[in-house]
Amino acid sequence: MPPPPAQPPLASRLWRYQQERFPLAAFVPLISVFTFSSAAYSRVARVESGFIPWSRFAAGALTALTFFFVLRVLDEHKDQDIDRRPPPELPVPRGLVTLGELRRAAAAALAGVILLNALLAPVLLIPMALVALWAALMTREFFVREWLRAHPSAYLLTHMAIMPLIDGYTTGLDWLVEGREAPPGLVLFLAVTFLNGMVIEVGRKVRAPESERDGVDTYTHAWGLRVAPAVWIALLVGSGATALAALRHVGATMLVAPLAACVLAGAAPAAWFLAHPVARAARSVETASQLWPLATYLMLGALPYLERLGSS
Repeated sequence: MPPPPAQPPLASRLWRYQQERFPLAAFVPLISVFTFSSAAYSRVARVESGFIPWSRFAAGALTALTFFFVLRVLDEHKDQDIDRRPPPELPVPRGLVTLGELRRAAAAALAGVILLNALLAPVLLIPMALVALWAALMTREFFVREWLRAHPSAYLLTHMAIMPLIDGYTTGLDWLVEGREAPPGLVLFLAVTFLNGMVIEVGRKVRAPESERDGVDTYTHAWGLRVAPAVWIALLVGSGATALAALRHVGATMLVAPLAACVLAGAAPAAWFLAHPVARAARSVETASQLWPLATYLMLGALPYLERLGSS
């Protein structure tokens, strides 16, 4: 009997995994903007000149990226019973990588950023611990798995609560490390992050009827073809309104009109899906949900900081 074919090296299989399940080409720019804008918003809100040291920013961006990678790996474990249902199209059930290999990769990445933060600014281990605690509870689905699965709204709210916790770390790259009180308006920035998380989560689970799959939870299946996109629009508007309040808080009123225009443009794909619930429209909603956080973080942190830098 011939021996089974040799597996490619783990590094190449992990690279293939990230292309399918955690595309760095998309995540690195988004998380870098998110981290920069978080620290920049804190600086602007505290009326501080300059930016945090670039070494601290780089460490913070790498840590935030690691948070999201670890969450992806935890999701692979949490959803393994669903992912194994045929056809086995995802990387783990089809044998590209094992859960054990992903655990080791996530543990190595997490150990690396824990050591980095401990050396750079030990106080950052506090928000990191809060993120880790909530992630552990999410993985256990807060010990009420069946109830949460039966209540999509509760599932959404509890799981997206980790987003402002991550934001507590990225804004803390400024105020926490500098030993200052949380800046005024920080709660608005955290609220935007919470709402943006829900925009992404609902947007990626809006599906046309022909794209629904047995055993896969989607909001169109749970709430219906009309309610799910309507909820997504409401979340988008809520995020936009909160972002507008956050902008006014730091005096960046010149960005109010562009942000309002982004809200209207972002709602268009969901309006299309409401009128024609087809796969192309659903994909456009998912794309809009990925672009919306990028737009809000640029306008909330990066642009006000650059505008203040230019006027100084």
